[in-house]
Amino acid sequence: MILDAVLRHTRPPSPLAGRLSVQSLLFALGEGTFMTGSAVFFTQIVGLSAAQVGLGLTIAGVAAFLAALPMGKLVDRFGPKRMWAVSAAGQAAMFALWPLIDGFQGYVMMAVGMEVIGALGGAAYGAYTIDVLPAAERVRSRAYMYSALNVGFTLGSMLGGIALAFHSNDVLHALPWFTSVAFLVNAVAITRLPKASHDERSPEDRKVKVPGPGPLRNLGWLFTTFFSGVFWTNQVLLNVVIPLWLVEKTDAPRVLLAFLFGTNTVMCIFLPMVTSRGVRDVPTALRAIRVSSVFFVVSCIITLATHDTVGWLTIALVWLGHVTVTGAELYLSAASWSFEAELMDPRQRGAYQGAAELSGTLGRVWAPALYTFLAMNWGAGGWLLIAGIVVVATIGIHPSTRLARRFLERHVPADVLADARSAAPDAEEGPAVAPPSLISTDERVAEPAPDPTR
Repeated sequence: MILDAVLRHTRPPSPLAGRLSVQSLLFALGEGTFMTGSAVFFTQIVGLSAAQVGLGLTIAGVAAFLAALPMGKLVDRFGPKRMWAVSAAGQAAMFALWPLIDGFQGYVMMAVGMEVIGALGGAAYGAYTIDVLPAAERVRSRAYMYSALNVGFTLGSMLGGIALAFHSNDVLHALPWFTSVAFLVNAVAITRLPKASHDERSPEDRKVKVPGPGPLRNLGWLFTTFFSGVFWTNQVLLNVVIPLWLVEKTDAPRVLLAFLFGTNTVMCIFLPMVTSRGVRDVPTALRAIRVSSVFFVVSCIITLATHDTVGWLTIALVWLGHVTVTGAELYLSAASWSFEAELMDPRQRGAYQGAAELSGTLGRVWAPALYTFLAMNWGAGGWLLIAGIVVVATIGIHPSTRLARRFLERHVPADVLADARSAAPDAEEGPAVAPPSLISTDERVAEPAPDPTR
């Protein structure tokens, strides 16, 4: 009985979902391997200071922000599958060049190039998966792919850790080459996937401008993705604020951090299919958003209480705070793909993905500095203010989704808009996120990206 349940959980919803999950695993395996050793690689091999690494990532992040919408338009013009394969091949080539970089200028150029190509891949991946997966299994398939993504990151982290254990520059040189091979295999695998509907258009059709306004005029979409970016600041709590709080404001042992991140990884591998069950349209996605926000607020309240606890109670509460913020991540993932499937113009999915990256970035880019300041300097009041920010976003996303839907109903033909339905009313589905950036380490996607992470 238990074995049957495990087999049902590990079986992909469809053969296509299985193939896409292999792609997710390959992507995460390559990136996870390099990211684990990237700090040592950049400082010991490239010869950069920590400040230079951070500055380069900031410049690259700005470049990705500016390139998001143009890259999305390229996806709409040339087709998502083709652009996804081009991005994966381009990333493979650039990873192969990393060992040849020996200064700050070259590092910045590489980082910018990686982020721009990654923006192309993120928009193409999102547009392709929505386009090619049947409506009744989109979210459920993405949940399965999300689990595979986390398996890949776990394996990649293990390989990167093994490489670091050798304390050898020769082994460190091999890290980007390993990632390059993984991405090259990934690019070949993408070319063998079935074409999406937008890949079937003739060269003449691609030159014809889609009638009607673009995503930047859809204020409902921009607000919805901005609020989604605010929700994805749960990753800032997960990866930055709670660890800092543990070290500086509690008596919990630092080794607990490893257990916390391990718990998050296990939950993100085994629970996406569970937390996404029943999410099939905008109303059920909004319900998942409310559940996600409750978990976020509960995490803030639990964590702030650990300032005055001692011993095993502190350890238990810090762990519970990490579990609840992971719950916020999982339910948010379940909601985000229903929003994308139903609130984007099906004819401009690439451009809408690019616009989402712009507004989603604005919704989360401020969080590391603000959340850290509030939690570490204002104590309980700061944690309650962080929770309040997410409550405001939860209230705001409800009218913004209605506004986005009304915009589509005014400007998109009814027969075209019918293609945006994410699921049949009785479907059971699950979440997914877009692949994260190849340089940034604070997005897993999604999302938005992405956390997103993607």
